[in-house]
Amino acid sequence: MKRKLSIVMAGLLSVMLLATGCGSSGQGNTQTPDAGNEINTFKVGLEAGYAPFNWTQMNDSNGGVKIDGGAEYAGGYDVEIAKKIAAGLGKELVIVKTEWDGLVPALTSGKIDAIIAGMSPTEERKATIDFSDIYYQSDLVIVVKSGSKYENSTSLKDFNGAKITAQLNTFHYGVIDQIPGVAKQTAMDNFPAMRVALQSGMIDGYVSERPEGVSAQAANSDFKMVELTDGFKTSPEDTAIAVGVKKGSELTAKINEILKGIPEAERIQIMDNAIKNQPAAN
Repeated sequence: MKRKLSIVMAGLLSVMLLATGCGSSGQGNTQTPDAGNEINTFKVGLEAGYAPFNWTQMNDSNGGVKIDGGAEYAGGYDVEIAKKIAAGLGKELVIVKTEWDGLVPALTSGKIDAIIAGMSPTEERKATIDFSDIYYQSDLVIVVKSGSKYENSTSLKDFNGAKITAQLNTFHYGVIDQIPGVAKQTAMDNFPAMRVALQSGMIDGYVSERPEGVSAQAANSDFKMVELTDGFKTSPEDTAIAVGVKKGSELTAKINEILKGIPEAERIQIMDNAIKNQPAAN
């Protein structure tokens, strides 16, 4: 009986050693089946809700790119710039739809390789991430309802008493304080939410950059973009748009080289096309 038990135990031990050996071999090769694909992709984070810079659409029309993990597509100026950068890097573009507040954490954690989302390279952000050279320069405007008493405004003082807001965690929200007597409203998460609030009368206007203002009034005749002759005081970096990358990333120099190859006239044409092609809902 003891001899039989010894034989059985020896057999079990052999099986266990084989299983352990297989496990060790598997752990030694840490590359997953998708790791090779990860190396050949350029993962870009954006909101897909800031037309004409970026938006969400239901198909690949006008150059839309499939959003990772979903059935929707992303389009817009940022997407077209991202395509050019991905092509220059020799990588496949992957769009990762991310809420505005989650973009920088997604970048620093490695979930995305770059932020191409109409983001300004402010000093505050530069403390956490690096930025490429500027790929778009804009001006600030206020979007109001057509027919309102604010639609013909030319100066910030014309908005005395107006209910004005802007997107959360942007310098747009900070400049509202420059309006004398303004009724500053709670910041909102995104531009679609602000357009709904404006349409419903919850607010009298919101601060935006000129391309988004042009986009808003093109998408909805109830909206009017107000360009001010006596407007907001801003620094050049506030109204500039650049690509966000990880601190010390080797991508910065490569992206800058690619951006240099996109002539200003071509950038303007890309923006004009984005404004023309934006979905009405955005």
